[in-house]
Amino acid sequence: MTKQHIEVITSVGRRRRWSLEDKERLVAATFEPEAVISDVARSAGIHVSQLFRWRKELCQISAPSLPPFVPIEVVAALPAPDPLEATPPPRPRRKISIVTIELGSGRRIRVDSDVDTEALGRILDVVERR
Repeated sequence: MTKQHIEVITSVGRRRRWSLEDKERLVAATFEPEAVISDVARSAGIHVSQLFRWRKELCQISAPSLPPFVPIEVVAALPAPDPLEATPPPRPRRKISIVTIELGSGRRIRVDSDVDTEALGRILDVVERR
C-alpha cells in the first residue's frame, strides 16, 4: 500500500498584500544581469504576469512627467533685403571645425566651433532636463 499526499483546504485563501518595498525588491531582482523573471516569480510564489504588472507600474511611477513639447516663441520675420543695396563681399572660406559634446546615456550634440554660446547653453539646459 502506498501513501498518497492529500491537501485539505479548510477556508478560502485570502489575497496577499505586498508592500511597496517587497514589490521594488522583486522588480529590482528582474533587472539583475542574467536574471530569469520566471525564476524570480516562482521564488516569491507569484505568477509571472503579476511581476510584469509590477514592473510596468513601478517604471511608470519613476519616470519623470515632462511635457511632450518644449514651448517656443514666435517672433516677427525680418524684412526682405533691399536688392538695390550693395551686397557685402563674400567672407573668405575658413576651415570648418565641429565640436562633439557627449551628454551621457548615448546622447551627443555636434555643433560648429563658432556656435553662439548663450544659445548652446539654453539648448543644453533643455536637453539635460529630459
